[in-house]
Amino acid sequence: MFNRRHLAPALVVLVAFLAVLIQVHPPAVLDANQTRTLGIVLVTLVLWATGVLPEYLSALLFFLAALLLEVATPAQIFSGFASSAWWLIFAGMIIGLAIRNTGLGDRLAAVLGKRLAHSYAGLIVGLVVVCTLLGFVMPSSMGRILMMIPVGMALAERCGFEAGSPGRTGVALAVTMGCHVTTFTILPANIPNMVMVGAADTIYGLQFRYTDYLLLHFPILGALKAFVIGWLILRFFPATTATTPASTSQVPSSGALSGQQRYLSVILLVALGLWLTDSWHGVGPAWVGLGVAIFLLLPKVGLVDNSRVGPQLNITVLLFVAGVLGLGAVVNGSGLGQILATHMERWLPLSPGSDAGNFFSLVGMAFSTGLLTTLPGVPAVLTPMAQDLSQLTGLSLETVIMTQVVGFSTILLPYQSGPLLVGMQLAHEPVRSLLKITLPLAVIMWLVLIPLDYLWWQLLGMFGGA
Repeated sequence: MFNRRHLAPALVVLVAFLAVLIQVHPPAVLDANQTRTLGIVLVTLVLWATGVLPEYLSALLFFLAALLLEVATPAQIFSGFASSAWWLIFAGMIIGLAIRNTGLGDRLAAVLGKRLAHSYAGLIVGLVVVCTLLGFVMPSSMGRILMMIPVGMALAERCGFEAGSPGRTGVALAVTMGCHVTTFTILPANIPNMVMVGAADTIYGLQFRYTDYLLLHFPILGALKAFVIGWLILRFFPATTATTPASTSQVPSSGALSGQQRYLSVILLVALGLWLTDSWHGVGPAWVGLGVAIFLLLPKVGLVDNSRVGPQLNITVLLFVAGVLGLGAVVNGSGLGQILATHMERWLPLSPGSDAGNFFSLVGMAFSTGLLTTLPGVPAVLTPMAQDLSQLTGLSLETVIMTQVVGFSTILLPYQSGPLLVGMQLAHEPVRSLLKITLPLAVIMWLVLIPLDYLWWQLLGMFGGA
């Protein structure tokens, strides 16, 4: 009888065979370089999706294959190391070390635990809601995850969840998904949102208002989805808090902070203020974070012992994220995403007057594009096509562009989203745990939430035409 543990390696072998077959019989629409790129992308994605190899090792294999087969320039292949997202992750790791080493994470966990840890259900749903609300004040999902994961893990420890337990994994998932998946509905809270807004402004001179964007997306894709995520975590990672709130008092939740904790709180408040006002001073969130990290590492004034950085800094996470970002750059540079979107435009039933068919087709186009390009690549590929899609469907340009949000906020596989991967890696939880949430959530999205979203859009008059 076939053993389930052999399924993942068998899938990798099957996809590797398919990648070779594509090289022998290349699709007519692809040139030689795109064919090689497609083969590399397929193998890399299935390695990440199955976890047959450690994620960072699969990233290194991607770097090597892309270099040897010359599918892109070294600058494109290693562009992940130069991206602001990569440096924000690095900075967040240093900030996380300071939060843990000063005990501020335990103090914040005590405060949250006092209010949320009366039951496991209350803990999970409460964390998803708190992390979602954090999206209103902190503009980067990666930054939110890097700040909240140490707090969440301290809270899991206080509740008695040991490493490898369903409860600890559930807490990691609640923080990670609450900080990222539900906040696509808040305009400046995620990278794909900002790529889409920037492209729409640059190409069409179209600007979106914060409140209009929030009203259109948050009720269904934000608030309702947050509770669906909480329910799925409770369903697939059931647990009970091993200790009561009264007994989780090793670190007081009230009283005076220590000197180091007060010092770090001031630093974090300054960082938060700079993140909130980045449109005014022009310094991006990554560079604010890097400045804070450097300050925390400085002798005498910093709070992170430099002798601990090497042992405690998780270089495998940084390699993995660089691989994910580099893969997206290589795919976009090769034109594979554009080819996929162009063919879907021809295949999909797009016609004026068919509002439901147009809506679900456009959402499906964004969803499918994200499987190949990862999430930030969706608006980069589809926004330049929005004017043509508007003419094909008879929908307004704004409506066509807004369907991207529904598509790229529907995540099927973890590799599509860097913040999800980073959150689980920082929590020292297996990335494959995400699949137990993302797969059923995608099904619920298509069967329930996206149809509800269509009705909500109708109520708001989004299908009034171009």
